[in-house]
Amino acid sequence: MIQVLVVDDHTIFRSGLTRLLQDEPDMRVAAEAQNGAEALELVRAQAFDAVLLDINMEGRSGLEVLASMRALPRCPPVLMLSMYPEAQYALVAVQAGASGYLAKDTEPAELVRAIRTVAAGRQYLSARVSGQVQDRLRGLDDRPPHERLSVREHQIMLMTIRGLSVTEIADEMMISVKTVSTHRTNLLVKLGLGSTAELVLYAVRQGLVH
Repeated sequence: MIQVLVVDDHTIFRSGLTRLLQDEPDMRVAAEAQNGAEALELVRAQAFDAVLLDINMEGRSGLEVLASMRALPRCPPVLMLSMYPEAQYALVAVQAGASGYLAKDTEPAELVRAIRTVAAGRQYLSARVSGQVQDRLRGLDDRPPHERLSVREHQIMLMTIRGLSVTEIADEMMISVKTVSTHRTNLLVKLGLGSTAELVLYAVRQGLVH
């Protein structure tokens, strides 16, 4: 039986996933979490075969939660879900250590197939983005600047957009203030931006935040 943890800050969406998976004979939703802190406590306390993790939650983003899960002694396969198009975040999610990425408008049958795949220890990407991700991993692409950021730079970008200070980011990521400052400077250079205000405007225009 595939034991699934569902992490999403929308109660209705979590309930919908639970109802969907309860009809599958080989899997069940063993627990639900509405934020990253709850998810991490559950993963520390019990074993799961797969985690469905929303990439866009209030507070810590899914990518930040994924990074914390990966640092745990026992991290189950993580399938990231998002309302954002797969082509926009699939590469970042895979580079961050996710076993797969799907848009929330994915057909139920594909979601179930993806859960079975990652629970078996394999990676899952939909056919429409798998080739793109592989090309991008090889550097054969014309990605927008924010998709060329490293995983850590991407995490710091998201936290900066949320309004966290350099010190707060350092505390959350458990790295030095100097390291955060260096990464933030580098990501601004890569994006061709000169300030945090410009970064926020860039994020809005690119659909990274709403």
